[in-house]
Amino acid sequence: MSTADAPPRAPAPPHALTHPRDLPPSPFRSGAGRRITFDPQVPLRVFHLARRLTLAVVSIAWLHTAGDAARRRLTSRHLTAREAAYAASLPLPSRRCEWLAGRLAVKHSVCAHQLRQRGHLVTNREVRVDAIPDGMRAGKPVVDAPVEVGLSHSADLAVAVCGPHAVGVDLEHRREVPPLLAELLTAEGEPHSADPERRLLAAMPLPLRWACKEAVLKHYGFGLRVDACEVALTGWRPDGRFSWRAGVGLLRHAPAAEGGLKESWAFEIDGYYLAVVST
Repeated sequence: MSTADAPPRAPAPPHALTHPRDLPPSPFRSGAGRRITFDPQVPLRVFHLARRLTLAVVSIAWLHTAGDAARRRLTSRHLTAREAAYAASLPLPSRRCEWLAGRLAVKHSVCAHQLRQRGHLVTNREVRVDAIPDGMRAGKPVVDAPVEVGLSHSADLAVAVCGPHAVGVDLEHRREVPPLLAELLTAEGEPHSADPERRLLAAMPLPLRWACKEAVLKHYGFGLRVDACEVALTGWRPDGRFSWRAGVGLLRHAPAAEGGLKESWAFEIDGYYLAVVST
């Protein structure tokens, strides 16, 4: 493989935020870093990305081992009364940790984004996270702030992205892809193409291809209500940008998808695969 065909590494964002007022007590605080990293032993990290996007990463694994008292403190400090009541109603401890991690990720991404982009200091409890209740976009997270958010969980981590326009994010951990799905995903990309973007796409790990498709569908709020085959990947650049084409099934529900999106990024980071898209 030539240097031009080498898979992209995680981007180096302009700044990785430590946000002391809005973070839980140590050890949830994370130091500033120069590169996006995924470490389940670190409770929280927040990164500012290109085009006014903010990424928050919360460790589900850390919440599992933190103990009931720590989780109660986090719930009391960061969730609204309604959110805390819902968390308490979840019967499985593993589901409660995953749900709490997701809520914390969304809230931290919104607070950090508002502080950096608008100069507004907002606490996590002031950010109410809801979901669209029904229709094609049922389950898509929304907040009571002039921003858009996206959320994904995989293995030991929950990630949320916040931006001024619609966003989509998907996180997948390194795993074997089922044979039928692998066959479908492998059809995209041409290892011997004259186009370097198509050659690099042929080298894209299969879970990352899946993350790209799901991130696009989440951007429009559909998730897997629309077949992932309706997002055809067409290229992957060395800087991590990927290109795609909408199928007729996606265009039926989202005609604007024909014009694509301004930002479509895909990276392999510390054993995880991350795709982020934004209008």
